[in-house]
Formats: sequence, C-alpha cells, structure tokens
Amino acid sequence: MAATGAGSAATPQRPVRRGDKVSEAIARDIVRRIGAERLPPGTQLPPEAKMIEEYRVGRGSLREALRILEVHGLISIKPGPRGGPTVDRVHTRNFGRMASLYFQMDGVTFRELIEARLIMEPVMARRAAELRDPRLLAELDRFDGSTRSPEDYLQNATGFHQLVATMSGNRIMSLFGQSLADVLRDRFSDALFPKSRRREVLLAHKGIAAAITAGDADLAERLMRAHMEDYVAQVKRRHPGLLQEVVDWR
Repeated sequence: MAATGAGSAATPQRPVRRGDKVSEAIARDIVRRIGAERLPPGTQLPPEAKMIEEYRVGRGSLREALRILEVHGLISIKPGPRGGPTVDRVHTRNFGRMASLYFQMDGVTFRELIEARLIMEPVMARRAAELRDPRLLAELDRFDGSTRSPEDYLQNATGFHQLVATMSGNRIMSLFGQSLADVLRDRFSDALFPKSRRREVLLAHKGIAAAITAGDADLAERLMRAHMEDYVAQVKRRHPGLLQEVVDWR
C-alpha cells in the first residue's frame, strides 16, 4: 500500500472475496500491507477515494474497515482536508485495553491478572540476562536508583519494566507483560508504593539491572520474583478489595 503521494502508477484493484465480511476483509488487508511494507508510525495511508477504487467497495464498507482499525489503536483518522487515516505505532496500552474487554466478559479478576504478572516478569528478567542484548544493556544504566519528583519515579519505574520486557527478546511476552502492567496502572489512581518506599523500589530495580548486565539469569529471576511479590503485598495492603474485583474494560 503506497503512502499518499508515492508514485504515479495506476491504482491496482484488489477486489474482496465473496463470502468475506467486506469491512473485515479490507481491515485485514490493510494491516497485512502495513506489515509487509513496514510502514512506520505517522505514515499517511491513501485517501478514501483511492482506496474505494482499489478495493472496489462502497464508502460505508471502507469507513467501517478503517473504524475497526482505529478502535484497535492501529491507525488514527485525522479530520480535515489534509487528514485521513494514519498508521499508529503498536502500543501495549491499546492491546491491554482491548484485552480487558475480554477479561470483563469472562469474569477475570485482578487476582488472576496480578498472578499472571508474577509469573511473567521473573521469566522476562531471566531471558533478558540470558540474551544480554548489547544494544539495550547500556539503557539499564539510567535506572540508577535515583528519584526526584513523583513523576520521575513513575516514569523510572514504568520504563524499567518496559525495558526488561523488551530485553526478553520475545515480542509476544513483551506485549502481554507490558499490557497487563498498563491495565493495572489504569486501575490505580495513585502511586502504589508510598513515597517512603519509592527509593527502595528503584534500588530493587538497580539490583535486577546489575544481575541482567552480569548475565546472572538465576539472580535476575530471583530478584524480580521478590520484587513482584513485594508488589503483590502492596496491592493487598493498599487496595484490599481489589483482588476480588473483575477487570473492567476502560
């Protein structure tokens, strides 16, 4: 799928197979082509008239297809003469938001969600220590245990877990792990750890980072598990009724 203004060749026609729901078939093809052509976030997709010609469908079907992708956070649609559909980056928050819809429908509780994090986070720390990606190891240095403002603390704490997930080298584990953390952060209106304990949390991160840097997978896994068990204890202490609540779609 060429971006707007790219090339002057005639628009290829891509008829939808009969039997498919038209809007879903178009949405699937757009996603496939975004991936195949590695279109970066911010790339503007062809205008509506061009896609209608290409897919040989009505305006309503095309708009429904774009709406599907917009709801899932894969594209954004800007209004106005210079607007239109634009590729978004894959964001764990969007994935978590859609997953929470299924969690709520199935009655999944926050206890189950937190248990999943307790399992996944130590595994990702182990993987990070085993792989020791040289491109990412240097980034661990910025998690030195220091903190200034509450905003700095939250950014530091969130960023550390995101980096460890990325360093696991498995995009599916990373996506699931980070999205579960996003769902929990959306649920808490305040910082989970009190100010008096925030430096302790960041020092725990520093210890995990040191184990990953040293390639000590056993230690990295053990320290992350202890850190997450402390996290669970804080949830129980500060939000005692939360564990029994059903995860709600937000």
